Amino acid sequence: MKVIQFEDKPLAHYSYAIISGNEMALVDPARDPKPYYQLAEKHNVKIKAVFETHPHADFVSSHLQIHKETGATIYVSKLVGANYPHQGFDDGNSVTIGNTKCSAINSPGHSPDSITVIAVDEENNYAMFSGDTLFIGDVGRPDLREKAGNMKAKREELAGSMYHTIQNKFNHLPDTTIVYPAHGAGSLCGKNMSTDSQSTLGRERKENWAFKNLTEEQFMSHILKDQPFIPSYFGFNVDINKNGATNFESSIAQPEFHFKSEATQDKEALIIDVRNKEQFKENHISGSINIIGETEDDKLETWLGSIVKPEEKFYVVLNSVDDKEDILHRIAKIGYEKQLIGLLTLDDSIFETSEKLHLEDFKKHPDHYTIVDIRNRSEVAEQKFFENAISYPLNELRDKANDIPKDKPIVVHCAGGYRSSAGTSILEKALEGVKVYDLSDDIEQFKD
Repeated sequence: MKVIQFEDKPLAHYSYAIISGNEMALVDPARDPKPYYQLAEKHNVKIKAVFETHPHADFVSSHLQIHKETGATIYVSKLVGANYPHQGFDDGNSVTIGNTKCSAINSPGHSPDSITVIAVDEENNYAMFSGDTLFIGDVGRPDLREKAGNMKAKREELAGSMYHTIQNKFNHLPDTTIVYPAHGAGSLCGKNMSTDSQSTLGRERKENWAFKNLTEEQFMSHILKDQPFIPSYFGFNVDINKNGATNFESSIAQPEFHFKSEATQDKEALIIDVRNKEQFKENHISGSINIIGETEDDKLETWLGSIVKPEEKFYVVLNSVDDKEDILHRIAKIGYEKQLIGLLTLDDSIFETSEKLHLEDFKKHPDHYTIVDIRNRSEVAEQKFFENAISYPLNELRDKANDIPKDKPIVVHCAGGYRSSAGTSILEKALEGVKVYDLSDDIEQFKD
């Protein structure tokens, strides 16, 4: 058995190929199936199976497209109620891939319909593909299925299920079992994940808090505390994955492209500018929102799906035509390509420039400004940089903008400067006539 791990860095998502003999199985594949096909060609193997550990909330899977294009069988828990061709895969079910036996363990907790896939080869090597149940150093959050999916469940109910899963479901597996999770550090599907991309079950039993000798009440209290915010698109993606996504290539071919455009056509649609903050502040279309998507370290997918609501129409402003394919791919990963009207690069017109904060005046007279902290609530609870700052998390800012006092100029800050550019542009759009400044990376001067 050979396991190949694929990483989608912006979403901290791991997917897998299991190769045994002349056959391959995939686990939790990303939206674009091409890398898996390339791997199958390289090893001259046939894709026989796709395992879906649950209907994912944070990305769109390519399971249905892979089934249609390769004939591979999709294996998923019958509890999902999947609306695509599939084989039920639950406790007691197994399938052989080459010389490797893959079996299912129902492992509710992150969702009521989660499974863990156990692979054992002829040399008795064990691997567990734990989806969003067991992470390295943590377990999956239990609060994402209260409003999405055919099997809605309260967070308290799922937290209790996770306790029993961790306590009872994996006890028969050896310590040498390699743990392959669906996510790593940076994902919003958990809160304290390790940067390690894999582990062993023995190590997790020793080091992961969830395996400690806790009562059910203690376990539930810990897992329910301080979970990250839930982006707008999470429920939307659960529904897409339950039904199966449309073809990736044809979907990203639909949005229009306008080269060196003077303006957008639909005046009611949002304009999302993915250029860096320096380019944006120097010249941008009035009312546009700056969600930076320059590198893999930029969380474009997460913040696009948090700020823009599912099915809300929008345009994207690019720095260059060279960025078009990459940005389209990133938008499609969260299923937002169908609400994307078009992409454009700007012509040489002068649109709008953002005013720069007079930093020394702000330092001397911070009381002359309304300071808006757009970090997550857990970050604010841990440390405030300005005692008189008011807190409005970035994912809530569009809805709460009119609650912000307008009697003073506004200074927006986050933890390092990435989010503050988005927050500033949101308030510039929402609060006409009020000066809004971005503290940007100058926030470093105000940290203890």
